Amino acid sequence: MSLHAGDKKIWGTVNYTFDVLSSIDTIRIDAKKMNFKNLKINDVSVDFKNSATELKLFQGYKKGKNTLSFEYEASPKQTLYFIGEGHGLQIWTQGQGKYTSHWLPSFDDVNEKLIFGLSISYLQDFTVLSNGILKNASNLNQVEKQWNYQMEKPMSSYLVMLAIGKFEKQTETTASGMPLEMYLSKEEASKFEYTYKYNKQIFDFLEKEIGVKYPWGIYRQVPVKDFLYGGMENTTSTIFAEDYVVDEIGFNDRTYINVNAHELAHQWFGDLITAESGKHHWLQEGFATYYALLAEKELFGEDHFNWEMYEIAERLQQASKRDTIPLLNEKASSLTFYQKGAWALHILRENVGAKNFNKAVKKYLEKYSYKNVNTEDFLAEIRKVSKYDTKKFQEIWLEKSGFEVKEALGILQKNKFIKHYLEVLALAEIPFEEKKQKFEEILNADDYYPVKEEVLLQLQTVDFEVKKPLILLAMNSKDVKVRQAVAKTLNKFPEEFLPEFETFLDDKSYVTNEIALNVLWSQFPKNRNKYLDKSRNWVGMNDKNLRILWLTMALATKDFEPENNVKFYDELLQYTSIDYENVVRQNAITNLLYVNPGDTNVLKALVNPLTHHKWQFSKFAREKIRELIKKDTFRLYFSELLPEIPENERVILSGLLSEK
Repeated sequence: MSLHAGDKKIWGTVNYTFDVLSSIDTIRIDAKKMNFKNLKINDVSVDFKNSATELKLFQGYKKGKNTLSFEYEASPKQTLYFIGEGHGLQIWTQGQGKYTSHWLPSFDDVNEKLIFGLSISYLQDFTVLSNGILKNASNLNQVEKQWNYQMEKPMSSYLVMLAIGKFEKQTETTASGMPLEMYLSKEEASKFEYTYKYNKQIFDFLEKEIGVKYPWGIYRQVPVKDFLYGGMENTTSTIFAEDYVVDEIGFNDRTYINVNAHELAHQWFGDLITAESGKHHWLQEGFATYYALLAEKELFGEDHFNWEMYEIAERLQQASKRDTIPLLNEKASSLTFYQKGAWALHILRENVGAKNFNKAVKKYLEKYSYKNVNTEDFLAEIRKVSKYDTKKFQEIWLEKSGFEVKEALGILQKNKFIKHYLEVLALAEIPFEEKKQKFEEILNADDYYPVKEEVLLQLQTVDFEVKKPLILLAMNSKDVKVRQAVAKTLNKFPEEFLPEFETFLDDKSYVTNEIALNVLWSQFPKNRNKYLDKSRNWVGMNDKNLRILWLTMALATKDFEPENNVKFYDELLQYTSIDYENVVRQNAITNLLYVNPGDTNVLKALVNPLTHHKWQFSKFAREKIRELIKKDTFRLYFSELLPEIPENERVILSGLLSEK
């Protein structure tokens, strides 16, 4: 197959080999808005029908083995994305569920498993990634190169992938000899160490814990721009969001570790075995979520694991009143599938024992490898290793809405840290003087950070001079998260405390730096130039949080380099353009509207995101425009803009303007 970025088009030749087991009227291949020609079955040209959603074959095939070949062409509106241009161009796919048929004639039903091999032609100076082993890559001419990838085992079509871009690669080898390929865009190549930190350890742990050898022969991971989700577990080849590409400091604020482990776990739970329908989706997401947490426990210990489980329990409890669809239902929420699914597995594992649980999981995977499964298939294996009442478990945890708080807390409180945390939480209504000594002991102790964070939350309403000794104790911590908790909770303090608070500007955390700069700039206007000088070269995370904040503050500080205001403004405005990822654009738009709500340049920058493929960004733009057009001046501006913008943007903007 070949691709053309300018036309956002894909075309190629498809060859399928298939068996007809019994008499059938029509063979259907899912294919959305594609054109076909030169279709042959068993080397004979035959007629076919193209319904715009399916390629229908009704003649030329026979019982037994058959071959099918045809040429196709498509200009997909979704699933295959062309991001950026020139050297910054990336092309990638996201077929989760049933959407690969928008760019590749395939099968939307997850129960149809095939062995895929893809040959992709593209420009020589790009890297092309797909599923399976790269058999070879060779130049076709002076411009193009062909990459030939081959799977050896069957998989569902939604897991077929492409990722094309200017990538650098590093490779590790696991304890079992599996090659792990890690990719980053060339401009981010200095961030391999911290983006992929613990990568090999995660793989080695999961392979050992699951008890079934990684089944696919190779594993690769690549981050792409403007990806729709955190990550996607395409067989052998995970795509993930560039949000998780971090340097040494960014690693203290956001890591790829959980997403890394989650997508890797899917290579067994989802890819090796696949839920037969949406009703059983928890068998994929619940397992991947839970095994990612087990991997984190291996890396960071029992307290970390139990804190994660506690926070999940809190979210599930808070959502239970409005989120009423149970786990064993195809319409359940992501929170239910992922996080309640993980808790259901934790309940099982705690009750049948880790050894029995692992034994059942191993048998389950081995029995249904490369096949489709349902909940009963898994619970049947649990019953073989334990007398645990799986029927009652299914009724309570899978078929009933809500969250079983009492049972979850009973398990959590076996952990000393969680028990201690809950005791501190219970002190919230106790007068400060009665708990002061206890707080001092906690801040002096080597307690896990959430306990100290809770102490600092309870200190928020206490007069500064009274709590100052405790604040200083917390600030002496070497734990970035404890110090960050001080910065978050200490919103007001006297000027004489400035030297201490200013130390947050030097913390190894972009989030702490941002919090501190905001507080200092807001509360101490006379020092603004000083803080702007100190933070002049900050950039921050991939969303440029610190750079965009700095430019905003520089523009809002009247006596700070007024001769450079145009330069600062132009840079900030530049970040709203299509040359940047959606998180950067949204951040810049928000800050420019803060500086000048009536800036027509920014208002215009809000229109293009209306058609952005990432729904979160599109939603932001729609909601912001809805808010603005409540004022007649803004409504008039957007109305006058309609003739100047592309049709797809015009349709959405017109709809917003006509809303009542």
